[in-house]
Amino acid sequence: MKVLLKSALILDPASRHHGKKRDVIIQGNTLLSIATELNDPKARVVPGKGWIVSRGWTDITARSGEPGAEYKEDFQSLLAAANRGGFVRVAVLPSTLPVVDNKSAVQFMLTKSNSRVEVLPIGALSQQLEGKQLAEMFDMQQAGAAAFSDDRSNLSTEIMCRALEYSKNLGATLMVLPIDRGLNGNGQMHEGPISVSLGMKGIPNLAEELRVQRDIELLRYCGGRLHFMLISSGRSVDLIRKAKREGLHVTCAVAAHQLLFTDDQLQTFDTNFKVLPPFRGKEDRKALIAGLKDGTIDAIVSDHSPEDVEHKVREFEDANFGISSIEATFCTAFTALEKNLTPEEIIEKFTAGPERVLGLSAQPLEEGFGAPVSIFNPEENTSFDANTWVSKSKNSPVIGMQLRGRVMVG
Repeated sequence: MKVLLKSALILDPASRHHGKKRDVIIQGNTLLSIATELNDPKARVVPGKGWIVSRGWTDITARSGEPGAEYKEDFQSLLAAANRGGFVRVAVLPSTLPVVDNKSAVQFMLTKSNSRVEVLPIGALSQQLEGKQLAEMFDMQQAGAAAFSDDRSNLSTEIMCRALEYSKNLGATLMVLPIDRGLNGNGQMHEGPISVSLGMKGIPNLAEELRVQRDIELLRYCGGRLHFMLISSGRSVDLIRKAKREGLHVTCAVAAHQLLFTDDQLQTFDTNFKVLPPFRGKEDRKALIAGLKDGTIDAIVSDHSPEDVEHKVREFEDANFGISSIEATFCTAFTALEKNLTPEEIIEKFTAGPERVLGLSAQPLEEGFGAPVSIFNPEENTSFDANTWVSKSKNSPVIGMQLRGRVMVG
């Protein structure tokens, strides 16, 4: 049904209504009308004050269990969770069974879009994610692949260089997770005083920073467009900031949960806090927030990684990495950032930032464009409960928590 919001704040720099309070009529998550004064007897008037309407949000780092592991997540549950989280577009990584490394697999993913959420397929960089031979990137791009990535797999220097050179001719973005598994490849959490006190194998910041350094040097040598899809180290922020100042085509993102939690949380051995990259220390979190503030970090992402009980509720060292997160991503980020960034600055990391990374276009919030929108209220709170959790997988530390902000579900 149609919904009428009275005196909602519009946040969209591309719109002539930006920064102004307007009445808006929404159907689903699509903008129908926007004006100083609107009335529609067929529309439900939303109670409350403080609503903010922005251009629709895009998540550029999420995973689906379908095909191959639908018991963890299928596209129906993924997109329902994304809609609950306020997203209108979701870029899905290729680490499925079978791997998305051909045009047929890309086309399959495209068919999963629905009226609320659009699927953006990310094709594999290498065949079967094995890092040996480049996948058919041209064919996948022609079929609709939005970018290319081998997700958590490590790429050799040779393959990474060849991928950059080839993608340069396509104008495609390569998405990489910077982690050197040669440094404590069996690490379970951030290497530091807490890992030592717990007797846990640590993953040092250096494991990330070495890969950031290597890939920036390869980008300088080979050319292309490089995106670090998840960073966690303050030093990584410094390296990417410097590369951007040099004019290199490099972007980066941070997972929302990296902004709220640190390695302190792992003292309970709760496997829901086991993520890759791992939660770092407080100084790293401060550096990440500073990187968002100054524009070094382009986007905030969900890093949605659904896992079933069998793979998550076990001894810490045997549990899989990952958090089911997409429906709580915005509230997680807002809770962590509301004292450091303005709502407009936070929204930019969910709209223009991700769009810039993948070269996406978006309709401005104007009468007659039918633009997809996301709506939230920074003055309200949201409690997350396992009984109302939409994702098939419940591996999230925010279940049972109350976070700042409330997303209106289309």
